[in-house]
Amino acid sequence: MPVVECDVDDARERLDAAGASFSEGNSEYERWHADLGDAHAVAYDDKLVVQGGTPTDITAVVEPDRGGRVHAYFDGASRGNPGPAAVGWVLVSGDGIVAEGSERIGRATNNQAEYEALLAVLEAAAEFGFDEIEIRGDSQLVEKQVKGAWDTNDPELREKRVRARELLGRFEDWSLTHVPREVNDRADELANEALDDD
Repeated sequence: MPVVECDVDDARERLDAAGASFSEGNSEYERWHADLGDAHAVAYDDKLVVQGGTPTDITAVVEPDRGGRVHAYFDGASRGNPGPAAVGWVLVSGDGIVAEGSERIGRATNNQAEYEALLAVLEAAAEFGFDEIEIRGDSQLVEKQVKGAWDTNDPELREKRVRARELLGRFEDWSLTHVPREVNDRADELANEALDDD
C-alpha cells in the first residue's frame, strides 16, 4: 500500500485530468477519495494512501517525473504447473516501498508466471519514470534466459523474453540478479495471496 507524500490539490488536478472519479472523505482527516483504473486513493492533508490491484494506475499519474534508481522484486506462482497462476511484485526506492501489486493471470506454468511477474514489475517501474532498475527474483531460469546465458527453447517463453528485453531498453541502466526465496519474500507473499483470493 504505497503512501505518496505530495500536494494533494495538485494530485487531484492530475487525477482529474486523467479521468479519475472522486468522492468525499469518510472522516474529518480524509479530504477526498479517488478511483482510477484498478486503484483507489485516500487523500489526507499532505499525502495519498493508494490501494487496489494496480496502484500504479494512480501513483504514476501523481508522480510522473520520479526518475532515479529503483529496486524491483518479482515472483510468479503456479499451483499445478500448469495450473492457476498469479504474480507479485514490489518497487522499493530510498524512501521505502513505492508500489506493489499482484494479480491472478489465469492458467500458466511456473516459468510463464515468473516471466509475467517480471514484465509486470518492469512496466510499473517504467510507468513511474525510473531511469535505473535493479531487479531481483528467485527464478534462475528467468535470470539466465533474460541475460542470454541460457537458450530459450519454449516459444511462449521466448516471446516473453523478447518483451522483457524491450522493456529493459527503456532504462538507462539495469541489472537482474537471482536471489534466494527468503530475500524475495514480499513478492512471493503477494503472488500467493492473489492465488488464495477466490
